[in-house]
Amino acid sequence: MSENDFNVNRLNGEWLQLDHQQGTMKMRQWMFDGVRMAYSDCTFQKPLTLNWQGDLEIVTMYFSLKGSVSIGGGDAVPFELGNNQQNMFYGTEAAGFMKVDELRLKSFMIQFNKDAFLRIASGGTDALKYFADCVSSGKTTAFSNTNLSVDLFTQNAIDAVMNCKFSDSLKRIFFLSKAMELMVLQAEAHTRSLSDRPTFVRTDYDKDRIIFARDYMLQHIEMPPTIPELSKIAGINAFKLKKGYKEIFGSTIFGHLAEARFDLAKLALQEGSKTVAQIAFELGYSSIQHFSTAFKKRYNVSPSQMKKNSRL
Repeated sequence: MSENDFNVNRLNGEWLQLDHQQGTMKMRQWMFDGVRMAYSDCTFQKPLTLNWQGDLEIVTMYFSLKGSVSIGGGDAVPFELGNNQQNMFYGTEAAGFMKVDELRLKSFMIQFNKDAFLRIASGGTDALKYFADCVSSGKTTAFSNTNLSVDLFTQNAIDAVMNCKFSDSLKRIFFLSKAMELMVLQAEAHTRSLSDRPTFVRTDYDKDRIIFARDYMLQHIEMPPTIPELSKIAGINAFKLKKGYKEIFGSTIFGHLAEARFDLAKLALQEGSKTVAQIAFELGYSSIQHFSTAFKKRYNVSPSQMKKNSRL
């Protein structure tokens, strides 16, 4: 990755796939105005270490969506991110290694060159301003001393990037707004971490079980299990599941389920391949009226109107 790759005044996007004896790496990336966004989904045959190299100073917001990863080397601050964790890092030398201990790794990252980051972060929280001062002075550092959880709002912002259907000119503006939103959300998560101490999720096992419960629920969104069923499947008692879920994701289980259903409905309407009735039925709504009322309350537009607008 070079300085010229970042400093483009238009949106450049591409799909990449690398197949080799160690596994398959799929990546989707976009670059514009000193910013790079990238989503990767990797499947490996065995744990391995990958080397990487570039030629510029980078601020990286890293979101580990599945699996864990260790990154270090060069002058960068070495870091390890576990499942469903996020943090931000700055280094003056884009070179080092990435160690992957699990066979499946999903991640999302936003990288800024130095000028772009300082331009965006200058008006942030005290923690962001301190981090920006380190970047300005060339001091390698991490934003938070402890990794932060990827909550529902952060996941929704990432999903919005991945599912964006705008034209490239509008997408460039939208992506910049989401980069700023994700920076704000991470700063808010850092502020909460300084005052909030875990009450219900005190072990890595409990956290892993709750994340598993979330993933299982979203994989069975058409006919989701009840909370007692979900707690049994995940191997954690129902009380700790409910309280811990709210603690990690900032939302109740059913609140998260409702948000995920709305996101799927919106995407399906924009794609236009299904009727409103089909979407309502597939997402488990008891009637089209119930679905339409809930959808309009959420997006301030009816499902039929959104479907119509997507054709324009």
